[in-house]
Amino acid sequence: MAILAPDRLFPVDPHTRGIARELYQTVADKPIISPHGHTDPRWYAENQPFSDPAQLFITPDHYVFRMLFSQGISLESLGVPRADGGPTETDGRKIWRLFAENYHVFRGTPSRLWIDHAFEDLFGLTTRLSAETADAAYDHIADCLARPEFRPRALYERFNIEAIATTESPLDDLRWHRMIRDSGWKGKVVTAYRPDSVVDPEFPGFAGNVEQLGDLTGEDASTWEGYLRAHRVRRTYFKQFGATSTDHGHPTARTEDLAQDQAASLFTKALRGACSAEEADAFRGHMLTEMARMSLEDGLVLQIHPGSHRNHSGPVMAAFGRDKGFDIPTRTDYVRALKPMLDAVGLEPGLTIIVFTLDESSYARELAPLAGAYPALRLGPAWWFHDSPEGMRRFREMTTETAGFYNTVGFNDDTRAFCSIPARHDVARRVDCGFLATLVATGRLDEEEAYEVANDLAYRLAKQAYRL
Repeated sequence: MAILAPDRLFPVDPHTRGIARELYQTVADKPIISPHGHTDPRWYAENQPFSDPAQLFITPDHYVFRMLFSQGISLESLGVPRADGGPTETDGRKIWRLFAENYHVFRGTPSRLWIDHAFEDLFGLTTRLSAETADAAYDHIADCLARPEFRPRALYERFNIEAIATTESPLDDLRWHRMIRDSGWKGKVVTAYRPDSVVDPEFPGFAGNVEQLGDLTGEDASTWEGYLRAHRVRRTYFKQFGATSTDHGHPTARTEDLAQDQAASLFTKALRGACSAEEADAFRGHMLTEMARMSLEDGLVLQIHPGSHRNHSGPVMAAFGRDKGFDIPTRTDYVRALKPMLDAVGLEPGLTIIVFTLDESSYARELAPLAGAYPALRLGPAWWFHDSPEGMRRFREMTTETAGFYNTVGFNDDTRAFCSIPARHDVARRVDCGFLATLVATGRLDEEEAYEVANDLAYRLAKQAYRL
């Protein structure tokens, strides 16, 4: 018995569902463009087997362990590494049993859709995971992982991935990308430039990070001019390993276009650790505009991911470090926040700025009208907490009337969980086909146009926007 319903996520009206089903058949097997994500380049470089099912599905996936943690299950018991190197569970079977015993807490969540998809489509499991089926599922997946066809490169090819981007700090030596390039493997794994650690004065170790940036580039990064040159040098280095984008995870969408002497003064204060919270935010905002200007020079697409109160739990941050499921959405202003940068570069047709949001209230009010006017601006897809069937539907409903489809950039999966990539793209394709089918059924879109748009949303827009 299959776990997955064949018409899942399609409209319930039989006529509209039939249109959605036909549209989906034309895009279901399109290659995957994954232009923004966090899979580990080391996987593709070394091409070693994944160690066990728990390390594949649970320990690296904050969507999974945050839900379990919310039910009172400790991160240590799920194998999540402690910042101090203290003891955590290392027995994959014990972690898996704990996951299986609590699998019911994922009912109705996108994580359940993704995991069920991987269980059935990738591993051929057709029995629902539970305490009773835990060991059999673990043994079956572990047996599969020992086979050559389940190594990272083979899965990349099985998933029909055409291109995938990882995300690295400017301080990363990109050794794994070099190993991939030198191996002769034909898979396209590129990097993306994520400079938060050297543009955010509130990032731990900021001054030391900037010093290291200078050492890596041979520039005097302690001066404002040398600091900017160092970024240009490093961006050029990242482009040698396929980078087509930069990525900026700022607390707010604030941008500034300060006079150079003001920016230099703020930079000096930041290096001394003397910036107030307001000054740190102003510096981050100015650096977004500087990065946009650099993108005009070197062609890298600029992505802005604002609106997350990152690492909200102080105790979890202290015990386990960053990115442990405690990044919480906040209200975000875009109209006023983006204006300085858009005044500076927003009318440049050769520049692409992709803006994401965790604040859905801004879709129709702010983001769609902005993207529907500024040539440089595009809307990133429903992201993170809204990377879900309902989140994707709301995105299309609230943005299409103002921004259309062609001021958006298709879909990206933004994941560390490798096996969820085809599942996430499948969900996006199904939801988009359902939305298009509704437009056709209500006389707002010709059916032949719907087939073209479905292809654009599933494949072409992401490839074009990210220059892949």
